[in-house]
Amino acid sequence: MPEETPSSPPTREQLKAAFKAFKKRLRVTVLDEESKLSRRPTTSGRGSAIVAITPPNQYPPAVWDELVRQGKLKRAGNGTYELAQP
Repeated sequence: MPEETPSSPPTREQLKAAFKAFKKRLRVTVLDEESKLSRRPTTSGRGSAIVAITPPNQYPPAVWDELVRQGKLKRAGNGTYELAQP
């Protein structure tokens, strides 16, 4: 008889914390990109083009898969995710 893997589905609290961490990392990444000195923000007036990031690694892949299944995130390729548009 094969052994079952001890992985259990992510809890509601894990999903909530992971989604909050994802949004914070995305926000910080975008702000960091927009604040670079070489971008000349006074002349270009453009925001960051960053829409997808690698999710925080303190949460297992099952958490990100579940958030995709729930429609909160969508896969952007190469291990990155983006916020799903309502």
